[in-house]
Amino acid sequence: MNETQAEATVEILPPRDVPLGGPRAMNVRRTLPQRSRSLIGAWCFADYYGPDEIAVTGGMDVAPHPHIGLQTVSWLFKGEIEHRDSLGTLSMIRPGELNLMTGGHGICHSEVSTANTDVLHGVQLWVALPDQCRDTGPDFHHYVPQTTTLDGGDVKVFLGSLAGDTSPVTTFTPLLGAELRLDPGATVTLAVDPAFEHGLLVISGDVSLAGTRLSPSHLGYLPIGRDTLTVTNHSDAPAVAMLLGGPPSGEEILMWWNFVGRTQEDIEKAREDWMNGTRFGEVIGYPGDPLPAPELPRVPMKPRS
Repeated sequence: MNETQAEATVEILPPRDVPLGGPRAMNVRRTLPQRSRSLIGAWCFADYYGPDEIAVTGGMDVAPHPHIGLQTVSWLFKGEIEHRDSLGTLSMIRPGELNLMTGGHGICHSEVSTANTDVLHGVQLWVALPDQCRDTGPDFHHYVPQTTTLDGGDVKVFLGSLAGDTSPVTTFTPLLGAELRLDPGATVTLAVDPAFEHGLLVISGDVSLAGTRLSPSHLGYLPIGRDTLTVTNHSDAPAVAMLLGGPPSGEEILMWWNFVGRTQEDIEKAREDWMNGTRFGEVIGYPGDPLPAPELPRVPMKPRS
């Protein structure tokens, strides 16, 4: 494939600014979902935030809120976040460490940046559970991946396999999730599964994917059919990006608020259970009230595929 063809196949997904966390909202930049693309494999949601000076922004304070039908992936580049959930988990999210929470039938959690944090910088990602697994029991995993050295950078593989490293964390569908760091001026070519579609979310640097330039906070998408991905850092400083992948889902999902379902009834029942204080349990130790669910839309929800 020549470079002109490569450029034509990369779809650029720009971010949009979104407030996160209710009345104490912080701003995030969201690239998934959007009108032109809802999923990359089973990845259905991607928020990127920071680097934020906590003294200016107030940091992250997301009160207890519910999830169904998905997994949350928390990954930091700088700072520290306290995670509490209705399983009784108390875990610190730190740079280079995976925190993976399975919502399944129902879970709730809170996320608060700690007093140790001066600058907060990270991503929050969601994975849609396949239909046959979306009612599974809630769960939580913490994993610290190793750093694999590349010719021109390094990579931390937190889900799936890449560059000779495989994460031990079990997923419900085949997935790839990795932090990629490139040296100044470096080009890295990675062997990947041609059955996967891929997305590269640029965190910092002047980066190109398969010959197409991507600005920071933008996500470049490539469809199935490639057995290698070429990423170049055109800047004179290190570059950082998140590489996400998986086989096309083939399923339609409904996403509303913090829920992933298949029917409007799924969403309505989850909202009712949350507001009634059933199904999701309770987060112990958060100094405040849970987030109330917003009002349901007045029109039928449209599935995403």
